Amino acid sequence: MSQPPVSTSSPSSISGTSKDEVYEVEEALRALLHWYEDMGVNDLVSAAPVDFYNNFLPDNQPRTGKGHPQRSLNQNAPAKRTSPSPKPNTGILRPDANALPTDKAIEEASRLATQSPDIVALEKAVHDFNGCALKKGARNTVFADGVPGAPLLVMGEAPGADEDREGKPFIGRAGLLLDKMLAAIHHDRKTNCYISNTIYWRPPGNRPPNQEEILICRPFVERLIELSQPKIILITGATALKCLLDKSGIMKNRGHWQKITTQNGYECPVMPTFHPAYLLRTPKAKSLVWQDLQKLAARLRD
Repeated sequence: MSQPPVSTSSPSSISGTSKDEVYEVEEALRALLHWYEDMGVNDLVSAAPVDFYNNFLPDNQPRTGKGHPQRSLNQNAPAKRTSPSPKPNTGILRPDANALPTDKAIEEASRLATQSPDIVALEKAVHDFNGCALKKGARNTVFADGVPGAPLLVMGEAPGADEDREGKPFIGRAGLLLDKMLAAIHHDRKTNCYISNTIYWRPPGNRPPNQEEILICRPFVERLIELSQPKIILITGATALKCLLDKSGIMKNRGHWQKITTQNGYECPVMPTFHPAYLLRTPKAKSLVWQDLQKLAARLRD
């Protein structure tokens, strides 16, 4: 079968389309692909082929062996469906009969966190902890990156696809933007910043963590704050706001100084702001985050 001809014309000469219009279409397609990836769409086809012809043919209609039906004189014969083909793994977590109840999981997380004398021990405790169902569907435990004990602690929400794959927080497109945001106030993860998340395992399809998952991870989060003792915490996003301050509404809380007090009495000022992933979707909000960063930088200098 002959192949359709491939045009060698420049983008601006195809049907009168300008280069700017072609660029906009390409950017829209890239954004759509990134959205599919963020939603957990990893495969475009199922693992097993589905023969829709043979699966839904009447039982007295002959099969051709190639998936195409042959004409039958009895068009009113009752349809008989065969067993469906195996469905691909969608990443949805099923209940685990051996999983700890939520209250027991929180209790175990609190015990392990309290017994961790330093950041190294705490990281091991988080890696070994099996009380959160999210770990069952994640590739890696994403603990922290940067300099423990740095004056600025950045707290994110939950790992995305890139973070889950590499085992480090904020390394995808949102992470690159975060690095630029920090660089604008003369901070980076290699010298004077510590970065972590309020959830250590990627939720399926990048869905928001639920309240149980937040409560299970919170003892580890508080212990990390106590051990690293930052001067200021930058909260990015609604999930981190809910975990650290038990507040909802990042729109109304961003840009306002607040304070976190851990179970053991450690107090630290916090600045909530938008998550970098939100800024990628809503660039006009960058000016608001810049105001928040200016307040944070001024307080760090003081």
